[in-house]
Amino acid sequence: MDSGILSYVWVALAALAAGLVNALAGGGTLLSFPALVAVGVPPIVANVTNSVALCPGYLGGVLAQARDLRGQGRRLLLLIPAGAAGGVAGGLVLLSTGERLFEALVPYLILFATLLLALQVPLRHWVSKRLQRGTGKSDEHWAVLPIMLSAVYGGYFGAGLGMVMLATLGVTLHDTLTRINAIKQVLSLSINLSAVLYFVMAAEVRWSMAAVMAVAALIGGMAGGYLASRIRQSSLRSLMVVTGCVLSGYYFLR
Repeated sequence: MDSGILSYVWVALAALAAGLVNALAGGGTLLSFPALVAVGVPPIVANVTNSVALCPGYLGGVLAQARDLRGQGRRLLLLIPAGAAGGVAGGLVLLSTGERLFEALVPYLILFATLLLALQVPLRHWVSKRLQRGTGKSDEHWAVLPIMLSAVYGGYFGAGLGMVMLATLGVTLHDTLTRINAIKQVLSLSINLSAVLYFVMAAEVRWSMAAVMAVAALIGGMAGGYLASRIRQSSLRSLMVVTGCVLSGYYFLR
């Protein structure tokens, strides 16, 4: 088989796995981004292409929790622009980073995302307990700056963004975990979409690979939703943490 076709098969399989993993436990970028780099895509272009390819998955998360967004219009009107601005800022920082510097940062970024994945359950428990102890109404204005700063990371790399956003919202808002998770889904979409729109105008995107990966990730996400009640998420999360550590170690050594 032609090596070019093999590259597409490889990134499609990685995106399929990423979509499935994202639906079950999170951390799919730890599979799709290294797959692009492995087939010879430069790291920054790989990061941009990966962001474009996985963008539809964020929309799926929003649609799945649309019911929990009722009554949160005021928050969304305030926080979505902050998230979008941070996403564009992260994209700007990414494209102003030299290829060599970004390549040097890759193992640290993967390690950070792996750490967030490892802390996913205790972090959720901490946020939930804090919300249960909270009294009174929160002022959404206090969340604007922390959300914008978190969004910069999302626009720059994005792996583990969901946990960064959940922790930020859990500290700055008082509400149920379900409703805050719904806001997290919308903000993650706005951050990723704003960064992607900027990348489309200002960066190189491997469109053919992005298209193949988007379809594969969508299929993987649907499969993940079907398998959600049949697979132990803790086991999959542990496997992804090990994978992230191995990948980070590989990039450190390289």
